[in-house]
Amino acid sequence: MLIRHPRGWEIPEQAATPETVALGRRRLLAGVAALGLASPAARAETPASLTPDPRFPPGRPLTPEKDAETYNNYYEFSDDKDLWEDAKILPLRPWAIAVDGLVAKPKTFAIDEILMKMPQEERIYRHRCVEAWAMTVPWTGFPLRALLAEVEPLGSAKYVVFQTASLPKFMPGLQQPWYPWPYVEGLAIDEAENDLAFVATGLYGKPLPPQNGGPIRLVVPWKYGFKSAKSLIKITLSEKRPAVFWQSIQPREYGFWANVNPDVPHPRWSQASERLLGSNERVPTQIYNGYGAFVASLYADRMKEPLFM
Repeated sequence: MLIRHPRGWEIPEQAATPETVALGRRRLLAGVAALGLASPAARAETPASLTPDPRFPPGRPLTPEKDAETYNNYYEFSDDKDLWEDAKILPLRPWAIAVDGLVAKPKTFAIDEILMKMPQEERIYRHRCVEAWAMTVPWTGFPLRALLAEVEPLGSAKYVVFQTASLPKFMPGLQQPWYPWPYVEGLAIDEAENDLAFVATGLYGKPLPPQNGGPIRLVVPWKYGFKSAKSLIKITLSEKRPAVFWQSIQPREYGFWANVNPDVPHPRWSQASERLLGSNERVPTQIYNGYGAFVASLYADRMKEPLFM
């Protein structure tokens, strides 16, 4: 008898999001677009014909939308989780993102230009916070490497540096001077060009809300959530590894790579399990958050570094 051992990213059919749920949301969006009730920018952020990329099955039910949008970390606004109402004041238009550094064609993109130019798709990803809570959500957006291709990285570029907006008028958390603002994160160039690395502009079939990093954010699901920088205004390609936000604050607790690993505890808590938003169920944490089939090879020659925190 043939015994088949599924790979870590594969799931049984019954665990997938029901087709009727997924198609129902898309039919609703299609109807809105057909009636002309959505702006061009909104239609770009909520393309009605998209089907989730089948290469990345989530392996668990979607997190209820309300839970994902009202339980957030965004220290520029507050260190409380219920910051979502305060974040509503962040203006999402006009918005621009500069891509510069070691590139042949540096450029500043208006957000609506990006939405019309980039190949939009939906990906349902698991998201794992370093605080041991987790969610599973449908992002709309495009592969990060598609944006990088627009500016043509030079061969000397080794890292991609991401900078979050710092707008004191709208972000009261910036008044906390002990944080090294602005929020900066980074990836190695091969991580940034990996299939999984994603730029999100939408969530649950709608434009990405401010508290979740709108109007445009990074999503790297095999890493702890703090690596996925929100509300991006600048991407810089560099030969030098950047000094990233949380590592600058506490290098004994947070490293550059921050790959999800159940066997490496945070100095103050275990990472062996995670709490699912919505149900509060505790489930085992997976190495690379379950995406090892796509990313483990990136670290084969880097194992001498502290990769997981």
